[in-house]
Amino acid sequence: MEIPQIGGVTVGYGEDKAMCNSWDDDVEWWETVPPQEACTRFRIFYPDEYEIVPRVIVDVMAALGAWRVWAGNAAACGSYDHRERHEVHYLWPEGHPVEEVLHERLSGPVEAVAPDGGRTGDVRDRLVVDENTQSKDDLEPRTKRAVAETMDISLLSKGGRYEVQSASGNRYEVDVVDNSCTCPDWQQRSPEGGCKHLRRIDHEIKRGRVPRPDGRLPADTD
Repeated sequence: MEIPQIGGVTVGYGEDKAMCNSWDDDVEWWETVPPQEACTRFRIFYPDEYEIVPRVIVDVMAALGAWRVWAGNAAACGSYDHRERHEVHYLWPEGHPVEEVLHERLSGPVEAVAPDGGRTGDVRDRLVVDENTQSKDDLEPRTKRAVAETMDISLLSKGGRYEVQSASGNRYEVDVVDNSCTCPDWQQRSPEGGCKHLRRIDHEIKRGRVPRPDGRLPADTD
């Protein structure tokens, strides 16, 4: 049977209980369904142009005997680099035959287990921080100016709310999940690509200089 293909999909998986022990209360996934013993959590990122989970994902996961346990925005739950996509999670019993196929695609036939219990290639290990972030010289002109300005940035609360203090002393609140800022530029024009404060925070998060929206620094993922 030919399965329809959709672009912009990324997947990862890991042991559900081990992921919970590693992430503790930093994410909301387990508020609806608590961590399950002897189960694998399969995470799927898909483009935000889909208002609901794409039908092909639903059909494939149903055929695999998986059950859906969470869906939401990827940005606030440890996946900032995928903030413009949605995320859906499924569970299946550990040892499902598809795990061997996935593992071979990700890392070859030799078994390797990540510190948090996820197999090598789990999204928590390889997709949270972009290690190939553009250098300053490769940035767009507006972003380059934003990076060069003096700004103090702090995380106000988990979920993506930051405070920026500019060199003039003005303070603005930035929400990187909703892509909004309280500065006049954003309120009056909403410039494409974001105001300088949004651009600066995005750059600092990707460079690992400020906490991600889930409250963690890159070093915390080890």
